[in-house]
Amino acid sequence: MTDFPRDAILVVVEAQASGELEKAAPGLFGAAAAVGTPVALVLAAPGAGSAAEAAVLGAAHVLIAETPDPSALGVPSVDALAAAVEQVQPDAILISHSLNGRDLAGRYAARSRAAISADAIGVSRDDEGVVAHHSVYGGAYNVTSTSTFGAPVITVRQGSVDARATAQPQASETLAVTPSGKPAARIDSFEEAVAATSRPELRGAAKVVAGGRGLGSEEQFALVGQLADTLGAAVGASRAAVDAGYIPQSHQVGQTGVSVSSQLYIALGISGAIQHRAGMQTAKTIVAINKDSDAPIFEIADYGVVGDLFKVVPQLISALEARKK
Repeated sequence: MTDFPRDAILVVVEAQASGELEKAAPGLFGAAAAVGTPVALVLAAPGAGSAAEAAVLGAAHVLIAETPDPSALGVPSVDALAAAVEQVQPDAILISHSLNGRDLAGRYAARSRAAISADAIGVSRDDEGVVAHHSVYGGAYNVTSTSTFGAPVITVRQGSVDARATAQPQASETLAVTPSGKPAARIDSFEEAVAATSRPELRGAAKVVAGGRGLGSEEQFALVGQLADTLGAAVGASRAAVDAGYIPQSHQVGQTGVSVSSQLYIALGISGAIQHRAGMQTAKTIVAINKDSDAPIFEIADYGVVGDLFKVVPQLISALEARKK
């Protein structure tokens, strides 16, 4: 039986159908390395596990859990996590704050009576164990949380951790998982929908250009996409823009949408309601363009432009395009 490090941090990552690990993986291993020794649990369809990639990202040891029935939802992953925790005895469990990650964290915590620290933007260690750091109330406060017993389950916001772990020699094994037999939902059939786009995915994007109600219409919201394409950025939106029908809900940034921690966040015509700020406050550099000088978004912006965005943004695009030549 493998002897795992006493300061092991269990990092749970999913392998995509291509065999590559989910995009949140580098940040998760970086966070784990800052407080202990990363040990990876790779959840994968048969043959899709990537132990080599996990080692490159910093995993000192890799456990591969192949899902025997990919159509079963939730339960097989919880079974695998429970088996990994029993074997590794980690100081903490790190999972991406994605749809699947939140589902797994909640299910495992309910089964094991573990404590959850949700939507962390960083982790640290004190004399008593691992502590999660959070940005709450629209970024108005930074708080910490942890568990008083057992290993905390921490979901980490993608893009919030810049640190990266050092590559390790590959050491992996297949995790033996005993199915719990608990009831699970199943996927009987599905139809694949392919959407071709050159823009990065909003969650985890390094650069985001977001638009608000100030764009005025769906047609004029296209200006957001033009600036995003110039910068190679993802497109986001405030809830007001989504509710007005300018763009689908999948682009909504905020408390009831996607949380981003991008390197650059440009807000066009967004007032900066606290619900929106909750989803983008932790961006490294925030640029706001709004004709209302009293808009709350300027309270958190690193750079602000008070002016008509329909005049400012075209000039910005022209300047950026000129620099590319």
